[in-house]
Amino acid sequence: MRHLLPLLVALPLLVALPLLGAALLVATGRRLPRVAVEITGFTVCGGTAALALVLLLNSAPPLTEWVGAWPPAGRESVGILVVGDGPALGMATLASLLTLAALAYSWRYFDAPPHGHTGAYTALMLVFQGAMCGFALAGDLFNAFVFFELMSVVAYALTGYRIDEAKAVQGALTFGIVNSLGAYALLMGIALLYARTGELAMARIGHGLDAAGPGGPDALVLASFVLVLTGLLVKAAAVPFHFWLPDAHAVAPTPVCMLLSGVMVELGAYGVWRVYGTVFAGPGGIPAADLTRALVTLGALTAVTGAVMCWYQRHIKRLLAYSTVAHTGLFLVGLGVLTPEADDGVALYLLGHAGVKAALFACAGALLDRFGSVDEHSLHGRGRPLRATGVMCAVGALGLAGLPPFGTALGKAVAEEAVGGPLTVVYVAASAITAGAVLRVTARVFLGLGPRPRDAEYETSGSHEEPETTGLLSRVPDTMTTVPAVLLAAALAMGVVPGFGALVARSVGPAGSGGAHWTAHGVLLGVASTALAVALAGLAVARPDWTAAPGWAAPLRRLQSGHIGDYVAWLLVGTTVLGALALPGVLGS
Repeated sequence: MRHLLPLLVALPLLVALPLLGAALLVATGRRLPRVAVEITGFTVCGGTAALALVLLLNSAPPLTEWVGAWPPAGRESVGILVVGDGPALGMATLASLLTLAALAYSWRYFDAPPHGHTGAYTALMLVFQGAMCGFALAGDLFNAFVFFELMSVVAYALTGYRIDEAKAVQGALTFGIVNSLGAYALLMGIALLYARTGELAMARIGHGLDAAGPGGPDALVLASFVLVLTGLLVKAAAVPFHFWLPDAHAVAPTPVCMLLSGVMVELGAYGVWRVYGTVFAGPGGIPAADLTRALVTLGALTAVTGAVMCWYQRHIKRLLAYSTVAHTGLFLVGLGVLTPEADDGVALYLLGHAGVKAALFACAGALLDRFGSVDEHSLHGRGRPLRATGVMCAVGALGLAGLPPFGTALGKAVAEEAVGGPLTVVYVAASAITAGAVLRVTARVFLGLGPRPRDAEYETSGSHEEPETTGLLSRVPDTMTTVPAVLLAAALAMGVVPGFGALVARSVGPAGSGGAHWTAHGVLLGVASTALAVALAGLAVARPDWTAAPGWAAPLRRLQSGHIGDYVAWLLVGTTVLGALALPGVLGS
């Protein structure tokens, strides 16, 4: 036990270090040159990432710490609990490494902040990192909510960072309102659970529910479950809670998009897995069959909707945002089947997707800063000089498709085998369509293949955008090509390094679970989804009109109206549907 004490003390530092670094930059940033600010931010972020990795490698047995020396006294607990098990530290490590990549990507290229606020951008990125780490490590629901809100507020500020642009403010406002409503739902759910059990620590709430309701859940438990999951599914951008994500990605700076799609959305899915398994999985909670019905239904709907909307986009950042929605649906389907094998597959899939999607957004940022556009049509053939960026876009698309030996392919293969049946078709179709859309963009923009598509009635074109640099770049900086290359190499290494899948499986599930490894069935499905993606891209390039939205897709496209009132209405609809899907378990008890 003595050798664990330094690790226990270090656990809260994963949150404290970025926040202290941000405070330092806010206090001194006005008097520091920009290079000093960036070095400070990079050092603090990198040190936190290194600490997270060390703790992750020593997370067996799991680390728990009651911050401030307030351990439970008998049956009462009021302290702040942080939990450092494999999944929590894995998400904290992922958040820290992607924040480091985003800071490296924006090194000395990002448009100078407002005069007198040199440290503002870097400080916000560090607060974002600390909030994501805090949410991942939180062992009690109230502090998970606190970090949930801190993460949302900082992401809102970063999304609207270019405040001189009206559309950036509108996208950030949409983000803020929808996510705030999700946070209110989460807080109301926590209040109901506290009223029932008198506890805030997740494990103790679970024990309290089991003791209070051994006969099964009642209406209060159902209401708390629906409210808590609503808040988490808003963050995960699951349909119909997803409308804020494409609007935010269209206006957010590229490094921020890398974090929103690379880790923040995934934290929503992680929160669903963590909260159900710790709070609602017992006899006093929600029956497994009801959770499976809810998550699989919403997950399949999310995957299909995201894939269809992804295909019919010409705004490249919106296209990538809908791809994130589709893959979130696949994560939820895998989590919904409630098997250790599916959890292992989703964990690997999530890690690989984070690297691939962040790299693709980095490539979109290079196009924006080089040509002042992220419009697939207006960029037709103009990307030929950016050979490295084009190659990385193609490689990233293959990673999205699940081509072996990418880590996405290994995670997808394990999850597909776990879900089985018709759900496998959803995995293959969603990954192929989203990857095919990215391959189509690559072929048109970087190779100039096919005739230039005719302009149609699209929601947003992505042309005539303001670059994120002080002016259009004459050449892409090395950092803007090195960072996505490293991210793609990491995603590839996840499927190549011997034993990595087994290591992730041991971190996620109980000892002795099957682990994650390649199978012939999984490889064949990965090759099939990649071949389908290539075929779809080829057809779209050869027949441009094929990418025009058909009549049946028009109502689906009109739902992304840009009106906040519509999005709030759909949030209420989603909450109602979630309650209806979980209701049979309460009626049966």
